[in-house]
Amino acid sequence: MTDVLVVGSGLAGLLAAVRATDAGHRVTLVTKAALPESNTRYAQGGIAAALFPDDSTDAHILDTLRAGAGLCDPAAVTVLCEEGPARVRDLIRFGVDFDRDESGITRGLEAAHSRSRVLHAGGDATGAAIEAALVATVRERANRAHALGGDQITIHEHTMLVDLVVDAGRVSGATLLGPHDRRRTVTADAVILATGGAGALYRHTTNPAIATGDGVAAAWRAGAVIADVEFYQFHPTALAVPGTPLVSEAVRGEGAVLLGSTGERFMPAIHPDAELAPRDIVARSIAAQMQSQGGAPVLLDATGLGRDLLESRFPTITAACRAAGLDWALEPIPVAPAAHYWMGGVATDVWGRTSLPGLFAVGEVARTGAHGANRLASNSLLEAAVFADRAVRALAETTGRHPHFDTELHPAHHEPPAGSADAEPVVVERTTLQNLLWEAAGVHRDGAGLADAAATLAGWRSVDRAEAGVAELETGNLLDLGRLIVAAALAREESRGAHHRADFPDTRLELARPRFTVRADARTLVTASSTASEAIAC
Repeated sequence: MTDVLVVGSGLAGLLAAVRATDAGHRVTLVTKAALPESNTRYAQGGIAAALFPDDSTDAHILDTLRAGAGLCDPAAVTVLCEEGPARVRDLIRFGVDFDRDESGITRGLEAAHSRSRVLHAGGDATGAAIEAALVATVRERANRAHALGGDQITIHEHTMLVDLVVDAGRVSGATLLGPHDRRRTVTADAVILATGGAGALYRHTTNPAIATGDGVAAAWRAGAVIADVEFYQFHPTALAVPGTPLVSEAVRGEGAVLLGSTGERFMPAIHPDAELAPRDIVARSIAAQMQSQGGAPVLLDATGLGRDLLESRFPTITAACRAAGLDWALEPIPVAPAAHYWMGGVATDVWGRTSLPGLFAVGEVARTGAHGANRLASNSLLEAAVFADRAVRALAETTGRHPHFDTELHPAHHEPPAGSADAEPVVVERTTLQNLLWEAAGVHRDGAGLADAAATLAGWRSVDRAEAGVAELETGNLLDLGRLIVAAALAREESRGAHHRADFPDTRLELARPRFTVRADARTLVTASSTASEAIAC
């Protein structure tokens, strides 16, 4: 029996925990907040899969490759699209009740898809439906095991990943911070990271506050290879009110249109697919339109869809509009781009294996290569399911194989800005960091702004991790990741997918390759455990 530590409780983490338990492994599942709280819970649009007679895996592959702007790994895309239908059927077996009509399961059309293939549940509450079904499944497994006196699966809520433990080049567990600031080190034969993205890097985001990139940051510090972190996807349409709730792309798929301040559509003049162009194009176009009208949000006009459809198909968005004093059945609503999904992350192969033996990464924390430079809408939930399943299958291998990536070395420590050798580094403040990243490494970027941001970031420091609480640990993770994103964005001197630089506006064919990066001192890292932690078995 293998001891497996799963970190994270979105679709990727929950499915990995269920699969590993059913395969006979002993599983410890830890999550930073309550078990149901994750990015998955807030996913609206749905999950894409070639399940219908007028669709095909090949068509889904082509759509994914086109959206990825030349940076997809074809092998990962093939795995995603070929195994996706089976994983969706698994979700149905686990209790996900996808919406239905007289023809069967309802499907929608989203940007850059050549077919209607996006399944949804609860109208625009797909993520919440998937999360609820898998949480119930995990709890059922745990309750059944405990009733029989076993410990096949143990759940620890409100428990944060602090750092990974590396022993002789292999990940052998993790240091965790639990309730009452209690630290402990959990040992494991394998660690599966499923900690999600890092939307909290940015001032405007559709992600919940817990999305602070803990897994990517911990893997980076432990010496794992990361890749393509410059590619952060900004969703074109977040409701331009406090909290920036997501307005699903599916709304535009149903026929809603974008309007400038004068009431005229602007997308048809920019792209032949207009409002259903790839996300990076729509997001940049909205940002440019906002700039031309003094920063005011653009308007999303869904009034032509009718109140009945809006309230039945999009109850979550309807509620968000109502809470903001808006009636989108009667008037266009203000929208603007917001940070949404990270294509980069911990580099993995198609089995979720990272460059460090014993460490797997699945879901948004991972860079599988399936999304390239610009994720195709509704492929994120699919990727989480497909690669979580594959990572658990890879646990059965006894050879200990792990992938090798051609890496660039990145400094382990960031030097202070020139001319400030005597200056004491300033403790980073999260809101200031978020504002800096939004302005310098947001929808629009340029070399001068990125260089200034890199200098500023180098003059900041985080609180000592050995004594930090949850909020301070999160902010330290965001600082690490902010530095990495800015450095990667500076290094990529072109515009591609979600990465757009005003000083390099064109795509360069010779740069159509991923950028794998590792800490320069990665080989010297032997442990990331805390001497103040209590060591226990998984």
